[in-house]
Amino acid sequence: MAKLLIPIIIFHVGLVPIVVAAAATAPPPVIDDDRSALLTFLSNVSADPGGALADWGRSPEFCNWTGVMCGGPGRRRVTQLVLSGKGICGVISPALGRLAFVNVLDLSSNAFAGAIPPELSALSMLTQLSLTNNLLEGAIPAGLGLLQKLYFLDLSGNRLSGGIPETLFCNCSALQYLDLANNSLASDIPYADECRLPSLRYILLWSNDLSGAIPPALANSSMLEWIDFESNYLAGELPSQMFDRLPRLQYLYLSYNNLSSHGGNTDLGPFFRSLRNCTRMQELELAGNDLGGQLPLFVGELPRGLRQLHLEGNAISGSIPPNISGLVNLTYLNLSNNLLNGSIPPDMSRMRRLERLYLSNNLLSGEIPRSIGDIPHLGLVDLSSNRLAGAIPDTFSNLTQLRRLMLHHNQLSGAIPPSLGDCLNLEILDLSYNGLQGPIPAYVASLSSLKLYLNLSNNHLEGPLPLELSKMNMILALDLSANKLAGTIPSQLGSCVALEYLNFSVNALGGALPASVTALPFLQVLDVSRNVLSGPLPESLQVSTSLREANFSYNNFSGMVPDAGVLANLSVEAFRGNPNLCGHVPGIAICEPKRARRRRTLFPAVVGIVVAVSLLLCAVGCRSMVTARAKRSGRQSMRLVDVDDQAEREHPRISYRELSEATGGFVQACLIGAGSFGRVYEGTLRDGTRIAVKVLDPKGGGEVSGSFKRECEVLRQTRHKNLVRVITTCSTASFNALVLPLMPNGSLEDHLYPHGDNDGELGGGLDFGQIMGIVSDVAEGMAYLHHYAPVSVVHCDLKPSNVLLDEGMRAVISDFGIARLLACGVGEASRTSDESAPCNSITGLLQGSVGYIAPEYGLGGHPSTQGDVYSFGVMLLELITGKRPTDVIFHEGLTLHDWVRRHYPHDVAAIVAHAPWRERELQAAADVAVVELIELGLVCTQHSPALRPAMADVCHEITLLKEDLARHCGRRSLSTKDSLFSN
Repeated sequence: MAKLLIPIIIFHVGLVPIVVAAAATAPPPVIDDDRSALLTFLSNVSADPGGALADWGRSPEFCNWTGVMCGGPGRRRVTQLVLSGKGICGVISPALGRLAFVNVLDLSSNAFAGAIPPELSALSMLTQLSLTNNLLEGAIPAGLGLLQKLYFLDLSGNRLSGGIPETLFCNCSALQYLDLANNSLASDIPYADECRLPSLRYILLWSNDLSGAIPPALANSSMLEWIDFESNYLAGELPSQMFDRLPRLQYLYLSYNNLSSHGGNTDLGPFFRSLRNCTRMQELELAGNDLGGQLPLFVGELPRGLRQLHLEGNAISGSIPPNISGLVNLTYLNLSNNLLNGSIPPDMSRMRRLERLYLSNNLLSGEIPRSIGDIPHLGLVDLSSNRLAGAIPDTFSNLTQLRRLMLHHNQLSGAIPPSLGDCLNLEILDLSYNGLQGPIPAYVASLSSLKLYLNLSNNHLEGPLPLELSKMNMILALDLSANKLAGTIPSQLGSCVALEYLNFSVNALGGALPASVTALPFLQVLDVSRNVLSGPLPESLQVSTSLREANFSYNNFSGMVPDAGVLANLSVEAFRGNPNLCGHVPGIAICEPKRARRRRTLFPAVVGIVVAVSLLLCAVGCRSMVTARAKRSGRQSMRLVDVDDQAEREHPRISYRELSEATGGFVQACLIGAGSFGRVYEGTLRDGTRIAVKVLDPKGGGEVSGSFKRECEVLRQTRHKNLVRVITTCSTASFNALVLPLMPNGSLEDHLYPHGDNDGELGGGLDFGQIMGIVSDVAEGMAYLHHYAPVSVVHCDLKPSNVLLDEGMRAVISDFGIARLLACGVGEASRTSDESAPCNSITGLLQGSVGYIAPEYGLGGHPSTQGDVYSFGVMLLELITGKRPTDVIFHEGLTLHDWVRRHYPHDVAAIVAHAPWRERELQAAADVAVVELIELGLVCTQHSPALRPAMADVCHEITLLKEDLARHCGRRSLSTKDSLFSN
């Protein structure tokens, strides 16, 4: 869908001459016919009271009605009817066919249902017709192809079926832009050899059910710039005598069809040879066709302006031609999932503009060329699942913009280069399933930039676990399993507060399992099996609310397995091979009676009491000293952020002591969230008010102080029902906290991924209606921040854990710790994204959380509203699919956008298969809404920021969709849509 934005802009900005002259042969008009036609149209639709059509019919001067422009004889005939995005439901009246002088008819982005009236074919003056993004169904009227002046036709994003009328290709000679994408059109493309569309520049038919061959007659349209036939069922050989006659062609998308190469699917040469005359070619996509044959030796002679080459998911064999390095302007090269063999050409380093390189899942062998380290803009390198051998080149350290390095499932040997620690922007490092030896370098272990995962499993690594691992405080997954690591597990790993997955299995680790590790607040999977760990299982396991899988088997653990928390739900397999463990789990020994143990445990208990009392006295003494010092220095202060007078009367002052009392001394049991800037605790004030206290980590120094100031500044200048309300703040020399209302329904994260047993309070799942409400709330809040707030704000960290739900399940956006103020003026005209704007609030920080970060941020891009749109799109796809974006990256090496795009539109059932809301009854209107939301999510997560819509437009689209669901306006169940969700 996003591919359409560029051509649409071109036509609406550069190709909209207003045709006002009447045809000389037209009969004398009757002025009242136009007013009558408009009123008949009005009688067939409905819109919001006071909305776009509120002024229709109130005045006889119909030329002043919303969306109506007049011209022609006496300037009293309708020449344009533009009602795009007005929230209109109903059917398109055939009476519009009586508007004899209309040249522009735009009813796009509404909720029109029913068929396209054949009477529109009578509009002989029509130059532009746009009905995109509605609920229209049925066939395309053949008469539209008889409109001799029509040059812009957009019917995309509907439910149109049947074949494409042949008249569009053989009679509509003025046509320049044809967009029928994202419908259910079938049959072949009826562009016959004798037909001519000499002015055609854009033809977009993607995401339909078209079959047959690509028509050779496309060569009759020598002005073509954009061909998009992606995601259809086109078959036959790739054309070899067509594209050499299309010198203006820039974008060619043929992915995900059933096309083949020449010579019985063995020869790609004729097709690639035909492209050499397309000197303006920028993007070529042939993915997912199962194309056979070898890459021709002259592949590097393709047009030098080529920026993206997608050949993944085929059956291409042979070696990578060395002269592919001639494509010096490529930014994206994907040859993954083929049958390529031989070595990686060292000369690929000549492609100096390359940003993403995918060569995974092939049969490549030899060593990784050191010259890859000379490609300065590489942000992603995926060479996984090949037969590469030798050492990892230390030249990877030259790649200052490298974010993701995936070399897993190869035959690499030698040590991990310590120089990888110089890749300060690295977020993913996967070297698993190789033959690497030696210790884990301290510099690599201390890569605090790793925000997704570090996987060094299934190698021959040895030595102790580096203490520097504790510096990876934002990493989500750490897998060091199946190595020869020894020593103890450092308790300092408790600093990795974001960890969700931890696997140390199949090593030689000994000593106790640190309680700080099992107490990690978000840990979901813990595997320490097949080591030599000893001692009791930590008591913190009993109170963990996040842990859902654990494996302690084949160690030397001892003592009783508590019948509480996650341990109560584990099978004997999780404890097998620990002869000194006992407890309730069937299959392990039953513990001795308490009387027999009492005498043996008396002394440790007494010691424990003495230690606890000592620690308590020490804590009381330290707290008294801190309070006295704060009073002497006079630094304890309280600043109101919210200007709400009622809140000020309710909570005139809140001290550190009150917050400490409210949270039980900020104990672990009150912890409800944690992140890079601190932790969030729930508490109760003396008057019974439930609050959430966001405490910023003092170890962050100036960075945390800046975060606190930024969040205060953002919340001081913004006010909206879908933004979190701050009660007050508490700030001392060493303590900064925001006091927020406690949201009884927790965060969106809690409902998407419930943590164990929460007494039924959270995690009950969301139905589709609730998802629509949350999506709408978040969109409204983000649109306010971007477009309507006194100061334009970029959130920079939109994700489910930062969306809170109040008692009515209304969503509010929280956590503005790394937000960016774009401008200080009020009003649209004063807003700017200039880096020199005086309200810039961050520099040098990674903008957001892994999986939700816009790709341009990973390549040094500045914070922008388009980055927020990307994060919103990821969250939207996450809600629809039920998949975390990090899960998709970790298991499949894809972004969530890529994963959904791989299945859409042919297999929507796979997209929603794991979505919890699918377990509830899905109405027919929701079926359509799901597809619309998938498409909106794909649009928002386009790689190029320029192709993403503005948040105000996103909010508007969601509002229309939500209203359509609420009113059940035009709701019809299509058999084609029903089949999308069937298995």
